[in-house]
Order: sequence, then structure tokens, then C-alpha cells
Amino acid sequence: MSKTTMGGKAAFKIQRRLGVELPGLGKAGALERRPYGPGMHGMKRKKLTDYTIRLMEKQKVRFHYGVREKQLVNLVKACKKDTSRSWVDSLIIKLESRLDNVVFRLNWAPSMAAARQMVTHGQIKVNGKKLDIPSAQVKIGDVITISEKGIKSGAYLQAQARPRLSAIPAFLTKEAVGESEKGNIISLPLPEDIPFAFEKRLVIEFYWKIKA
Repeated sequence: MSKTTMGGKAAFKIQRRLGVELPGLGKAGALERRPYGPGMHGMKRKKLTDYTIRLMEKQKVRFHYGVREKQLVNLVKACKKDTSRSWVDSLIIKLESRLDNVVFRLNWAPSMAAARQMVTHGQIKVNGKKLDIPSAQVKIGDVITISEKGIKSGAYLQAQARPRLSAIPAFLTKEAVGESEKGNIISLPLPEDIPFAFEKRLVIEFYWKIKA
């Protein structure tokens, strides 16, 4: 089992440790019964160091989007080369514009891992062409469609029955096409599109040593 693919119990432990529900990890309710960290000392109040607070904020991003640390560092380096906006805003745009994330945010999959699997199994098309790379970047004007096999998949049916997120973000639109659906990218993602509590400042401080 990879660090970014995990069972329900592991996902719940991560969310309790970070003190936040991360929709990308799937099933809701991680904090409902035990809104504190896992283990026998989970209920004790711990004084967190500044480093730990920044680390936890970064970990929210890593676990929600299902990316490894090396992938995230490489993204940070690339984003620091973009001088048109703050690098952390560029990072948010890149993460939210990943194809697997768009599939998840369209409520076609119940988790980021399930969305990634749909993409790798060839169930997603971009502008009419199959694209099986989860990290592929979609852009404004792109049209995302789901195959007939995808519509019948357990992941899609589960997401339709119990959407992990109640609404799609403002940078996307979705419409029915016969018995299927299509999504449209209409703008760039914004920081407020992130579906969990997130402090940009803490991530900026965590990666301040990383050079472009």
C-alpha cells in the first residue's frame, strides 16, 4: 500500500491527527466520534512547535491531493519560477487543475484515489480524447467527459449516491449529456476553492528554503 493510497482506518487516523476532514481521502466522519488524534494519548492537549504547525498544514495538502513529498517539492520549485502571482497561488492552481482532482470535484468519484483509478483505467476524456494521466493539467476551455464504462463503475455510482462534496467549485460547470455528464473548465481555481481549512502562510513558511 503506497503512502498516498490507504484504507479507511488509516485515512481516518491521518485526518484526526491533522484535526481536519480531508474530502480527498474519501468517506466523511473522521472527526465525528473522536475529534482528536489517534492513539491512547490522542485526547491530551499537546503544545505544538511552530515547525509542527507548518508541517501539519503542508500534510493537509499532500494527503488531500494524494501526492508524494517529492512531487510536491517539484511543484513548489516550478511554481516559484512563476512571477505572475504568488507561488502558493500557482501551487493551488496546479493542484486543483490536476485531472484526477477535476474528476473528484465533479463528483464523479468518491475519493481522490478513486478518481485517479478512473483516469488510469481510461474512463475519462479531455476534449474528446482519452487521457489516462492523473496529474495532467486541464485548462480553461477544456471539456471533460466520462465514458460509458465510467458511468457504470462502482466509483461513479457511489459518488452519485453519496457525493463527498455538496457542490462543485466555481471554476467548473457540469451538465447532463444524455445519460452521461460533461464538465467544463471556465476559470482558474482560487484559494477559496480548496475544500478544507487551509492557511497559505503556513505552507509558504514551511517551504521557504526551497529554491526555484
